[in-house]
Amino acid sequence: MSFSSYDAWLFKEGTNYSLYNLLGAHLDGDKGCHFALWAPNAKSVSVIGDFNHWQPSQNKLHLEDKSVGIWEGFVREVKRGDKYKYHVVSHDGQYAMDKGDPFATFWEAPPGTASIVWDLSFNWQNTRRPSNDLTSPMAIYEIHHPSWRRVPEEQNRPLTYLELAQMLPQYLRDMGFTHVEFLPVMEHPFYGSWGYQTCGYFAPSSRYGTPQEFMYLIDSLHTAGIAVILDWVPSHFPTDVHGLAYYDGTHLYEHPDSRRRMQPDWNTFLFNYDHPQVQSFLISNALFWFEKYHIDGLRIDAVSSMLYLDFSKGPGAWMSNIYGGHENLGAIQCMQKLNRQVYQCYPHAQTIAEESTA
Repeated sequence: MSFSSYDAWLFKEGTNYSLYNLLGAHLDGDKGCHFALWAPNAKSVSVIGDFNHWQPSQNKLHLEDKSVGIWEGFVREVKRGDKYKYHVVSHDGQYAMDKGDPFATFWEAPPGTASIVWDLSFNWQNTRRPSNDLTSPMAIYEIHHPSWRRVPEEQNRPLTYLELAQMLPQYLRDMGFTHVEFLPVMEHPFYGSWGYQTCGYFAPSSRYGTPQEFMYLIDSLHTAGIAVILDWVPSHFPTDVHGLAYYDGTHLYEHPDSRRRMQPDWNTFLFNYDHPQVQSFLISNALFWFEKYHIDGLRIDAVSSMLYLDFSKGPGAWMSNIYGGHENLGAIQCMQKLNRQVYQCYPHAQTIAEESTA
């Protein structure tokens, strides 16, 4: 598995929508693991982890495509469950940091910050809910899973994915709901954000179980006739050093101009939607949850903060678009491309925008 010249061309164009099959950590049976990372402004990238005692000198990746900045390498004897990070050194050598994998499908439970080598094999029993379209009635139950029910006998802990699968589907059927909408399940370092400060965009939180156990929960809901909507946060991301922020020693995922970089309400970084590669990352992520987790819809968070450059910003704190307006043209284009691709690939899906400026 490698990043071809055609893959690179699509990536630079902002239309490579299956990046999760190309970037990240991919096991090759028991032979080892192929790693691939986008870090165009890095001087060097190494994989560090359990398999090499976290030593940057052991497994250096090679810059396979200089035009797009893809680093690749194969590491033998890496196995499912191994923890890892990328040791990234900036082009000028002034920045060196151990970063999580933006495409990791499993992460160490916080406060740990390592990515985990994993696979997404699962024997699905049920398909998506066939009546998930606008001609059918919809009654949506919104849930913050860790708050829904607790286990008081065990220090009031949240339910696991498997425990939730035993309780939630029947509860929703009894209450007459057709859909369940989960507040963000993607991995996040700060529990108090309720998942809205996403760090691991391709991984359900390991606080409550494995990816396969989350798949089992979705499968159980589908068996009960309940469609699944995931809350998705393409608007902003946290500044934690192990995450996307300042990834290769430059503002790679966030905008280089400070007037477009920060979301003052949440003290988070805004995605740079003008960057085609960032558009590919976000749209690939949305499609990933449909393909790999068989979800039925996405509730897209904080859309207004994406679409308007002056959202929550006073005079002089924001930068207009090329026409002098306050519309974020890159974000508009990204959302248009997202919807076209989702409905083309999954005609019965639903994408829902949250608009809360009022």
